[in-house]
Amino acid sequence: MDDLIKRLSRLDSCAVSDALDKLGLKGSVTGLHRYSSDKRIAGRVLTVRLDRTEGRSNTRHLCTAAIEAATPGNIIVVEQRTGIDAACWGGNLTIGAQVKGVAGVIVEGPARDIDDSRRLDFPVFARTHTSRTARGRIVEVETGGPVTVGDVTVNPGDYAIADASGVVFIQASEVGRVLDAAEAVWAREEAMAQALREGKPISQVMGANYETMLRKQEA
Repeated sequence: MDDLIKRLSRLDSCAVSDALDKLGLKGSVTGLHRYSSDKRIAGRVLTVRLDRTEGRSNTRHLCTAAIEAATPGNIIVVEQRTGIDAACWGGNLTIGAQVKGVAGVIVEGPARDIDDSRRLDFPVFARTHTSRTARGRIVEVETGGPVTVGDVTVNPGDYAIADASGVVFIQASEVGRVLDAAEAVWAREEAMAQALREGKPISQVMGANYETMLRKQEA
């Protein structure tokens, strides 16, 4: 695990989202659910984009190219925004990904075989869930290109952190300053929590300074 991922792993999605706000950057995605594990995941991204069949057929199973390309700690991010009720992640993909050391999967669309992923304690974050197969409904059109999750463009090699609060992506070119800002937010929040545990009035702890701590930096 490289130093940037180690730093990211010590944070949570809220601290990173706050850092993005402070820096005026996009990356936070709302409405993705953690379905199968209590683990927080953080790592670099591999991407897969799916689409309607429209006369096309798969030459290999969805997402298998990404799994085979993965190195331990990678996060696979799948875009399935067709509107078709068809899962783009399932139980055998979970097994294959876990064997390769993949940290988890983030799906803009439906996933299935959630019980299997729960038994394996493999983190699946998805927009929704379904029992419907992808076969005959959707195809893989690209592995390793840009995808869109929520309103965020995600490129392979970007960074992601996901937990019970949400999913946040960081552009690879911005990760250093985002981590610096997120660590400052985290330290501030921890100091405030300690002050509350020591009995300081909450109105003082969460006063004017707290309300302005995410003021955007000047360009």
